[in-house]
Amino acid sequence: MAKRERVVRMSVEQPLWRALTAYRILTMLYAVLLAVFGRDRYDRPWVAVAFLVLMSAWTLATLPKVAGAVACTKRFLGTDLAVALVGILLTPLADFEAQQVDGPTLPSIWTAGSVLAFAIKGGWRWAAFASTFVAVANIIERGEPSRDTFHNVLLVWVASIAIGYVVEVARASERTLARALEIEAATRERERLARDIHDSVLQVLAMVQRRGTALGGEAAELGRMAGEQEVALRTLVSSGLVPTTRVSEDAAEGAVVRSVEVDDEEDGSSGQAGCDLRSLLAPHAGSRISFAEPGAPVLLAPAAAKELAAAVSAALDNVRVHAGENAQAWILVEDWPDEVIVTVRDDGPGIPEGRLAQAEGEGRMGVALSIRGRLRDLGGTAELISVPGQGTEVELKVPKVA
Repeated sequence: MAKRERVVRMSVEQPLWRALTAYRILTMLYAVLLAVFGRDRYDRPWVAVAFLVLMSAWTLATLPKVAGAVACTKRFLGTDLAVALVGILLTPLADFEAQQVDGPTLPSIWTAGSVLAFAIKGGWRWAAFASTFVAVANIIERGEPSRDTFHNVLLVWVASIAIGYVVEVARASERTLARALEIEAATRERERLARDIHDSVLQVLAMVQRRGTALGGEAAELGRMAGEQEVALRTLVSSGLVPTTRVSEDAAEGAVVRSVEVDDEEDGSSGQAGCDLRSLLAPHAGSRISFAEPGAPVLLAPAAAKELAAAVSAALDNVRVHAGENAQAWILVEDWPDEVIVTVRDDGPGIPEGRLAQAEGEGRMGVALSIRGRLRDLGGTAELISVPGQGTEVELKVPKVA
């Protein structure tokens, strides 16, 4: 059976790394331009030039390191922070006046990029660690720090911690969302398998049980065993058949959910509308089943037409089982501009009130999975109307997808 793997990848963190890359480049250019336009104030311009050349080369050479969490190692973060701290501490040597009037340091706001890298990589604790070193370096560089110095230091410290905390919350949200999608994918696959089992194995076991009980003797024992296996299999179907997949927690890629889907090509089509629903339902017509259809083809996507036809088959199976072999049934197909409606009606005794809920509680998922489950997966609805003594009507609605 041809299958394909669908990968759902979520990462709120990756855009932050891209933003950090752009920030480092822009602030590098800003620091260089600041030095060029203020070159007359430097007491030792060669110190400023040497550091800015080193900082620019380091920034451009390490761009791949800030492309994601995997490449951004602890060694890189430590070296990057050291470059920023050296630039701050070298400022009084290159520009003594800047120390006295709260002028910009040599790396200027480029320093914040190092702190932000810590925040994105490790969260608010790493951010607090890096910003504390930057704060101490700024205080040492100023000698006698002013109120503005303390204000700027506190701003960087609080902002970096806040960003780190937001990153941690985003990661937790990604894992929660991935888990929810993972459970949903596993549940949908479990329901699909449960429908297939209900339409085949469970019905055969139920028939063996009924016939064996009716025949008696050794056949009755065989029927009893079939009944036990039916109950066990229904319990297995109800409790879950598909184990959940693993969630990747790769910090560079974000949370990942993988699910396997059956390829539409096995139906001989590409998934586009073009399958005439009438051809799938016509074989049901017989002496006790009347089939009414439009004069024109009722086109649906092959997968949708197949699932809708299977739901109709499940409804007719319920008619045979619960209304009896001699019950009359009618199938009506209506083709509307935005949806297709198929109605299955019988003249049986109807369904007692509360019987469907009781059946689901016992693990009998014929209506819940084989009919309503299929329609829900198609984005449609299944409405069941039953009046005791007047039969049952099942209305199946499937939207047309343009």
